[in-house]
Amino acid sequence: MQKNLNNVIVKLVVVTNKSLQSGLLLLLLASPPLHAEDDTRELVNLPDMMQQHMLKNMRDHLQSINEILSSLDNGDLETAAQLAEHRLGMSSLESHGAGHMAKHMPPGMREAGTRMHIAASRFARKIEEGDMQAVYGLLSEITSACVACHAAYRLR
Repeated sequence: MQKNLNNVIVKLVVVTNKSLQSGLLLLLLASPPLHAEDDTRELVNLPDMMQQHMLKNMRDHLQSINEILSSLDNGDLETAAQLAEHRLGMSSLESHGAGHMAKHMPPGMREAGTRMHIAASRFARKIEEGDMQAVYGLLSEITSACVACHAAYRLR
C-alpha cells in the first residue's frame, strides 16, 4: 500500500515537473535573445580545455536529473538514488575532476556547486530511506543550486 502511494506521489510530482519544464521552455523561447554585452553575469575565464570539461559536466548533470525523474516516474527508486549519488552527489566529485576545477572558480560558483553535490547526496539517502516527502524538497535544492549558479556566472 505504501509503495503504491509513493508511486502515485512520484507520478504527480513528475507530471508537475513535466508541466513546469514545458512552461520554462516556453518562457525561454518567448524571451528576447540575450547578447553577451547585455549579460551582466560574471564571466568566468577558464582555459579552453577546462571550459569544455565544465560544460560537459553540466550537460551530464542535466541528463542525470532527467534520468532521475524518469526513474522516479517508473517507481525505480534504487536507480534514482544511484544516479543521484554517483553522477551528482559527493561521490561524483572525483569523476568530474572537481578538485582541479574548483581552484579556478569564483567562491560563489564553488559554493553553489558544493551545495548541489551535498543536496544530491542527501537526496539519494532520503530515497534509500523511503522518505519521499523529503526527496521532493531536496530535488528542489539540487536544481536551485544550479539555477543560482547559472544566474550569477557564465563561461562565454
